Amino acid sequence: MGKITVIGSSNIDMTAYVRRLPRPGETIGGGKFRQANGGKGANQAVAAARLGGNVLFITCVGDDMQGRLLERTFSSEGIDTSAMKFSGSTATGTALIFVADDGENCIAVAPGANSELTADDMDALREQITSAEYLLTQLEIPMQTVERAVEAAYSAGRRVVLNPAPLSSPLPDGLLGKVWLVTPNETEAEELTGIHIETANDAKLAAEALVAKGVPNVIITLGSDGSAVLSDGVFTIVPARTVTAVDTVGAGDAYNGALVTALSEGMSLVEAARFATVASSIAVTREGAQTGDPYRSEVDAIYIR
Repeated sequence: MGKITVIGSSNIDMTAYVRRLPRPGETIGGGKFRQANGGKGANQAVAAARLGGNVLFITCVGDDMQGRLLERTFSSEGIDTSAMKFSGSTATGTALIFVADDGENCIAVAPGANSELTADDMDALREQITSAEYLLTQLEIPMQTVERAVEAAYSAGRRVVLNPAPLSSPLPDGLLGKVWLVTPNETEAEELTGIHIETANDAKLAAEALVAKGVPNVIITLGSDGSAVLSDGVFTIVPARTVTAVDTVGAGDAYNGALVTALSEGMSLVEAARFATVASSIAVTREGAQTGDPYRSEVDAIYIR
């Protein structure tokens, strides 16, 4: 099994479960509150570790009660936390989340210490980055940090998996050319390519447009329609599992963590997408991001290779 380095955000999630999402200026009462650990990087690291991945997590949290709690939690999940950074000047990142009864959600993030994970930190941690077979990263940390980490892994011939979320601005020129696999959802794929996705053929066109930008492999996650995989010129739709969604927060993170774990075990891209589909389908039936991540035995009970 290859080593996985995950670089990304860590947050404390504060979630209100409500009957429907509020409109601007509206107050929705009768909700239920829950605090849990979150952040796209942390979610993906935990998902990978629970499924058996050999994970090193590079992140920045506050040198505060929440940051130390996160460190202990990651260690308890079997994640290598030796490269974690603690900020003495900025609090641990926080996400404020609404989840409606139908599973839909909206999220506002105060990045806090996540903003202090710098490009210089990536230079200092170059050995940890380049010693892994796979680098998995997202966009809840500064873009310059992502670029420096990707450059280090790419220069060393490692496989970079970029989950381009949240996509608040265009990707820097040339970044996709250093990425082995990009995993946008439908909205992110449209923002990257200008192609609106409603059909499988739309997904194929968007994936081909991303390949034309320099990335050799593409997976576009399509929610309840599954995922679209383009690799070596072959396009495949991997269908979703039919489940009753309780909470879709972190579903994409569960998918990405599972995907990279499967790849690190030598599965093909389509096999890994099927494995990740099972993992994320389990996650959405539970409340919370990291708390909903399944363990390997649960996925193995469903996934047939």
